[in-house]
Amino acid sequence: MTALTNYAESQVIKWLMTNGAVTRPTAWYVALHTADPGEVGSTGELSGNGYARQSATFTEDTNGLVDNDADITFGPNTGSNWGLVSHVSVWDALTTGNCLFKGALSSSVTINVNDSLKIAAGALDLSVD
Repeated sequence: MTALTNYAESQVIKWLMTNGAVTRPTAWYVALHTADPGEVGSTGELSGNGYARQSATFTEDTNGLVDNDADITFGPNTGSNWGLVSHVSVWDALTTGNCLFKGALSSSVTINVNDSLKIAAGALDLSVD
């Protein structure tokens, strides 16, 4: 299950309830974390050793959720272990930017040297609840 971050919540309420300008993201990037990213998405994001946020696109499914259109692959890990990955987040930029969604993986996974992590198409469900 994913949740909107404070930034995304403020953009949604501004768009729904005011005449304030809201800039819609034009690209989305998925990040991996070793802990709950928090409301700004910065806690526990991996770095180095071949890690980078990965580009993703999304489509609404028949259940009213938004799912990733294609596989999202991280790695391979080129250096020391990335550790136990437990959470993901979705950003509007490859580096820095604004965190939009955050959520826990259905099960945590340890990423060792030479390992990759793949999120299969349709497996990353985003919802607003």
